[in-house]
Order: sequence, then C-alpha cells, then structure tokens
Amino acid sequence: MPWPRIILHADMDAFYASVEQLDNPALRGKPLLIGVDHPRSVVSTASYEARPFGVGSAMPMVEAKRRCPQAIIVPPRMQRYAEVSEQIMTVFGDFSPRVEPLSLDEAFVDLTGAERLLGPPDVVARNVKAAVKRATGGLNVSVGVSGCKYVAKVASDIRKPDGLLVVAPEDMVTFLAPLPISRLWGVGKRGEELLRNLDLRTIGDVAAADPLWLKQRLGSLGAHVWALAHADDPRPVVADRDAQSIGSEETLDVDVSGRAAIEPYVLRAADRVARRLRRAGLRAGGVRVKLKTHKFQNLTRQGVLRPPANSSAALYEEACHLLAHFDVSQRFRLIGVAAYDLQPESAPIQGLLFGETARKKNDKLDRALDNLRERFGKGAVQRGSELGAAERFGLPTGKLPEE
Repeated sequence: MPWPRIILHADMDAFYASVEQLDNPALRGKPLLIGVDHPRSVVSTASYEARPFGVGSAMPMVEAKRRCPQAIIVPPRMQRYAEVSEQIMTVFGDFSPRVEPLSLDEAFVDLTGAERLLGPPDVVARNVKAAVKRATGGLNVSVGVSGCKYVAKVASDIRKPDGLLVVAPEDMVTFLAPLPISRLWGVGKRGEELLRNLDLRTIGDVAAADPLWLKQRLGSLGAHVWALAHADDPRPVVADRDAQSIGSEETLDVDVSGRAAIEPYVLRAADRVARRLRRAGLRAGGVRVKLKTHKFQNLTRQGVLRPPANSSAALYEEACHLLAHFDVSQRFRLIGVAAYDLQPESAPIQGLLFGETARKKNDKLDRALDNLRERFGKGAVQRGSELGAAERFGLPTGKLPEE
C-alpha cells in the first residue's frame, strides 16, 4: 500500500572528522577531535574512534584530552566542510526537489509520490547512501525513512554509524514505544525530569497516558509529547527557497581528459539538472561547469542563458560552450554542471526573435522524456548521443555516469 507521506532523514556520520580522515589517510582509524587546542575551546566533532572514551561534541577540549590523551586534535576547515556539504545536498536534490537542510551534514527529503520513479522506500534509502558515498569519495550517511519527520529522524539516529532503518507508517507507534523519553524531540533535561516525576519512562508510557491528564500537569509540553508518542507530526519538509543554484556532479571511477571524453558526462549532468529545474518549476538564468583535476584542484566557468531556460538542450549547449575555456588536456576526476540565477517557471520571459520553434520542440521532448522516466524509471529511455558516447568509450549501454 502506498505511504501517505515518505520522509527521509539523512545525517552524515561524524561529518567533520570523517572529512578530515577522508582527505588525510594517515588519520583514518585514529581518535580524532575537531576543534582548537585551547583551554577554553570545545570539541566540535569527535571521530567514532574517540567516542568509546566518552568524548563527544560540545565537550570542553580540556576534558576531552583528559579522557582521550592519545587523540589527535585537528582545527576545523569550514570552507572544506561547506564544499562537501554542497556535494551531499546536490545528491539529495537528485532524488527530490523537496530538500530541507538542517545543517551542513543533515537534511530531510520529501519523497512522497516518487515510488514509481525511484522505487520503494528501502530501495531509495540504499540508493541515497550509495550516491552520497560515491559523490564524496567514501563518506557514510545514516538514513531513516518513515511517514513523518520525527520518526524518520529517530530512525536515522538509532542505527548509527552507517545506518539504514525504514519504519512503515503502520509501525511508527510500535517502533517508538520501547524507546526512552529522552528520544522525544524537543524534550530537554527539564522536560525529561518532569516526565519522570509522573512515572513516565518510555515513549510508550507517554502514548498510553491520558492526553488531558498530561496537559493539565505539563501544559503545552504534555500535548506536544503525547502527539509525538503517537507519531503525530504533520510538519512539512520545507525546501530551501533561498537556494541559489541546482547542480549535479559525478566523481568518476577513472580520470578522463580531452573534450570528447568529458562531453558525455556534461550531457548527463545537464540533463539531470534540467529535470530537477522542471520538477521544481524553475528556469535558470545561467550555467556553471565545474571540473576537478586529478590533483583535487577545482576549476569553474559560468555563462548566462538568454532567455532563462530549463531545457536539457539549452543547458548542455551553454555547458559545452564553457568547456572551450578550460584546459581539457588535464586529467579530471569530477565533472559537474549547475544552474544558477533561478526564477519561477511562471515568470514572463522575453520571446526569441529566432529559434522559438526549436525551443518549443526541445521543451516538448523534455516533457515527454520526463513522463516516460516517471512511468517506467530513469533507465527507461536514453538520448541517442548518450548511446553513442557509451560505444565510443567502451562503456556498457546505460552505464554512463550513474544516477
């Protein structure tokens, strides 16, 4: 039976520490503290190797060093974390335009109605985990999927690290019942103390309590926890309306060089970005191409789209034009395309004196391909240019950079 709502919560595992260990293999497997080695500083993130010593986020650095003297202290690199976060949010956006970032390493994704396109919730959850790992070069994300935000968040946290847990709507109340009241969202130490004074120890205890009795004794907190204990959390996933761009990038298994080798990946990325623009009801006023060299140097070029567009052909054409401004003789390990200067699809645009017929034809083709993919899945149809590229580079049909 289709779920009324499908909400995915994704939370990266020890994000800052994991990025440091990814970038510096010498740190892997060692207890790591992200922060400044200063008497008044606190731990930003502790690696999973440090946590058995009782070290955690927000702990004074002095105390963390006392508990785990062998820990390596690494100062935070927020620019690097923001860069990786952008890759992660881009991955989430490839699955749904309804992404609500909570922080650099955490987000809700509303997948309601996407079962036919993406598959059942457990399949989508596995694909999200795999896509994040592929895009970041090896980072793990814990994923929870359920019928509301609250249960999805609890589900992602309960199996960390590298967790995956799907809780069907009909199982949400049963899933929550044995958990301690500390798992109730928004209940701090004072609220937990009040609940314990009422002899309520588990979420199931709260669910079984009389709601009027709870409200009389706890006021608005009583109504809040009783609703959560019954998995009653109607809050929607609120997409980041201030997002300045929509992008798609692929970390390649094998470095490539030369325009002919790069263009197939640009085509696929442009097509994915265009589909996301159309799903979100947006047009782009500009296109940005990003190439990362085998030495991890990021190179970008961007150009204006006139008029603003959301067709695959328009984005791909401008992206290919931008490739002329790169030295493509280098080896590249990542290729990406982003659309920026976003505006509502309903906004008026100045018509073209020439080429309007071709634009309408491309729009019609894009919509037809969108409909086919929605009905039969992403791999149901491909452009002929993609098939030709697969033959040129010895890749199996349908195995250009995976979505």
